[in-house]
Amino acid sequence: MRTYRQDAKTLELPWPFTGRSQELELVRAASTGGRPGIVVTGPAGHGKTRLITEAVRGLDHARVTGTPEARGLLLAAFAHLLPDTVSLHGAVRALSGVRVLVVDDAQLLDETSAALVHQLAVHGRTRLIVAAADGAPAPGAVSRLWTGDLLPRLPLGPLPHEDTARLLAGAALEPLTVRRLHQACRGDLRLLRDLLTALTGATSPTPRPDPALGGVGASAPVAGPVSAGAGVSASAFGAAPGASERLTFLPGAALAGPDRPASDPKAAQGGPGTPTSAHGAGLAGYGVSVSSFGKVLAGSDVPTPAAQAALAPSEPPVPLPETRPAGAGRLESVTGTGEWAWRGPLPVTPAVRERLAPALERSGPGERDILDRLAFAEPLPLPADELDLEALERLEADGLIDVGEQGAVTLAHPLHGTALRATAGRLRARRLGRAASAYGPALDAERGVLVRHMEQLDVRPVPTPVGEWLVAHGIPLPARYAEARARFARLRGEVREAAAWAREGLGQAPQDGGCRRELRLAEGWLDEPAGPDDVHARYTAVRLGEPGRVTGRLPAGSVLARHADALARADGPALDRAAEALAERGFTLYAAEAYAQAARAHRDPGAARCSRTRAVALARRCQGASTPALAGLVLGELTARQRQIVTLAAAGLSNREIAEKLTLSVRTVGNHLYSAYTRLGTGDRTALPWLLDGPDRETA
Repeated sequence: MRTYRQDAKTLELPWPFTGRSQELELVRAASTGGRPGIVVTGPAGHGKTRLITEAVRGLDHARVTGTPEARGLLLAAFAHLLPDTVSLHGAVRALSGVRVLVVDDAQLLDETSAALVHQLAVHGRTRLIVAAADGAPAPGAVSRLWTGDLLPRLPLGPLPHEDTARLLAGAALEPLTVRRLHQACRGDLRLLRDLLTALTGATSPTPRPDPALGGVGASAPVAGPVSAGAGVSASAFGAAPGASERLTFLPGAALAGPDRPASDPKAAQGGPGTPTSAHGAGLAGYGVSVSSFGKVLAGSDVPTPAAQAALAPSEPPVPLPETRPAGAGRLESVTGTGEWAWRGPLPVTPAVRERLAPALERSGPGERDILDRLAFAEPLPLPADELDLEALERLEADGLIDVGEQGAVTLAHPLHGTALRATAGRLRARRLGRAASAYGPALDAERGVLVRHMEQLDVRPVPTPVGEWLVAHGIPLPARYAEARARFARLRGEVREAAAWAREGLGQAPQDGGCRRELRLAEGWLDEPAGPDDVHARYTAVRLGEPGRVTGRLPAGSVLARHADALARADGPALDRAAEALAERGFTLYAAEAYAQAARAHRDPGAARCSRTRAVALARRCQGASTPALAGLVLGELTARQRQIVTLAAAGLSNREIAEKLTLSVRTVGNHLYSAYTRLGTGDRTALPWLLDGPDRETA
């Protein structure tokens, strides 16, 4: 059977297929054996076409694609498979010999083509792999494929953050930029590609300064590689091996304004227009609406007085970040890391403008005014009682705004604000935009929330819009806030982000001891000295497999104490329960280590494989962290040949490359890998690096 590839987008594979291992197995299973097929649904840009293309790779299949232009033409999508004139019954007979039929963009099929697909599903001779976008009207015959239980439905959610990070690894982006892109695109991989193309296509050659661990203007050696963040070597991101193990701070970087490079002496000395308050440094040139606001931050527990203080207008309007000269909103090199950072606004390209049209083209009474006011109020919300309620209802119904339980209103999409500010006229920008030099109270409120959660041994995500917004726009952060953010991220297992937050704090205060300590801990220095009251420092003994050292020294009844007790008794099931409790509280890395310890403690091989699989899944979310508990997790259970092949597979070699290197057949390599996967409790090749303790692994 001939393989047809009608749609151009199926030919262009700009990025390697990443993640989606479970979804991939489901689609592959549906396209083989006696299965009738499957329907993959999800928002546009979530990767439905790419997933199906990967699943049917190597299979004989035919492909049809619905298009808006041909929606009014009879059987237009099947024109390359059918005679010029054919009835519906004849079309069903003509396609009965097709074993696998891929139907892409099924929501755009004409009614007759949709009926043909439905009849093929009813007859059951052809396995159907159907992709349909959510949010668009589909022919009734298409929607009845899953509502009528003819085919199972697979809803495709957004790509998880860890998989987005792997997808962008080749772009050498620093972790806070990766997080910002992931949040901005919300799973829309097409928008992610458009945005990354816009950023890299106009990259500023000016390097972004990197803080030193030494004094201002000095360089100091750092123990251990820090050039590429926690657990990732610089060469992994395209930099030269061993690049820059010394970090250099450029004087004035912390006070450099949006139009002034860090090397400008006026920036270092506080030239005209440069804010001099502790929390206002670097704010000049950034317009933010500071309308009165008496509610708490949407979705958070930031106290109201702090939020009100942060919003108090105190200075006249100033230019917006979106109106600053060339170089705004572009990638800048982070000196000494081999990585790039996106600081500044969104580059509003034609592709981005098209995707943001629902917000940019609102023309209802009062709607655009509300959207603009919300845009200039970011990163904080506005109270609903200050806005036109009828217009708010229309905007909420169309999904353009979010309204919190206490009436706090924000824009629904993270890209809408920067796009609306970028397209506002200068006079409107001057009327709505205000400088805010009183971010200190708001940051202190966010820091208080983070510290309180850490004291309660609960590091589940909490909203921190102010700090994230300031970092995204290149505004320096107080070291105390950056230290808390770094510690919170580290406890969650997000070690590269923890290192990035610590560096943000060192950019403002190069000698700050808290940020220096968090940076070293994020890089894997578990023996970093700590205060006597640091419970996590004492808990390090449990992570290292020595619970006896902290008997009675951990908070009684806490999840940390339960983990220590289970490990001391070598109780596999109890370790599993402790790991589950740790994961529920957000301690992803701790949970992965507890599951790894449980895998060694279990006497039942099946239970050990289950714990190992969970350890691997959690470790993959920890941004390359490698700790003693995770090292060499299962290699001892493999034969010598299996260990050899698995090690090469973990290094990225294909089965054919492994076969050539070891003088084996490709089939033999595949058989060894299959046996190893069975023992490892995973079928995901990308999980192998987390199971090994190879010589090239960095500590984190």
